[in-house]
Amino acid sequence: MNLIKDKSFGGERPLFGIKDTRLENVTITEGESGIKCCQNIEADHCHFIGKYPWWHVDGSLVTNCLFEVGSRSAIWYSNDMTMRDCRIDAPKFFREMHNLTVERVSFDDADETFWRVKGLKIRDVKLHEGTYPFMFCEDVDVDGLESDSKYVFQYVRNAVIRNARILTKDAFWETENVTIYESVLDGEFLGWHSKNLRLVRCHIAGEQPLCYIDGLTLEDCTFDPACDRAFEDSRNIDATIRGSITEVKNPISGRIVAGSVGRVTIDEFIKQPANCAIETHPELV
Repeated sequence: MNLIKDKSFGGERPLFGIKDTRLENVTITEGESGIKCCQNIEADHCHFIGKYPWWHVDGSLVTNCLFEVGSRSAIWYSNDMTMRDCRIDAPKFFREMHNLTVERVSFDDADETFWRVKGLKIRDVKLHEGTYPFMFCEDVDVDGLESDSKYVFQYVRNAVIRNARILTKDAFWETENVTIYESVLDGEFLGWHSKNLRLVRCHIAGEQPLCYIDGLTLEDCTFDPACDRAFEDSRNIDATIRGSITEVKNPISGRIVAGSVGRVTIDEFIKQPANCAIETHPELV
């Protein structure tokens, strides 16, 4: 493998087309498309300042690097990539990619990050601010995520998420085949219009969660007292709730079992078959 070390590059496409190359302590300064249309690239302790620095790169390992604010839209159309122990201060990272692993990376502005990534593995990642991370991703595996970004995981397909702490708004809309284990999900309108959503030992906070869902499973989940109007227009529910839930409103079908239910609202707007069983059980108190 070729080695480029302790160098600085700027301008237009300075490292276009390189192959089988390791970059150490390299700086990509102001300019555009520093590393583009490349293959088999490693970068360690590198510093990225200019915009669009990493496009159309197949096969790459990025470690201990810093991407500054000016490196927006930095990594697109790049397949088979692993990134570890990096800091990202710019928005709109990681788009239109296949087979991406991100470990121990922090994002200071996660706006529109992780769009249309298929085959995404996340380990111990922190997302701060921004909107709509993870839009249209498929085949997602997450273990360890802290996020205060808004509108996370919209239109996601085939995802397993573990040990996440998510403070958000309108999360997990229009998803399909998503399972979440042992996580805290704090945000309004959780999971609306999704299919086959499963939550296992999760804590749920925020107004009006889990509505308009077809195929909803809850296993040993807990609800914050502020969760009102839960399950409206959801069907095929199989929910076991530890402790109390403040309000259940107009569930269509299935079964909901909780330690206690504050109130059940069934009105003239409930949709058929309108036969969801709502029960309490002393072992769940």
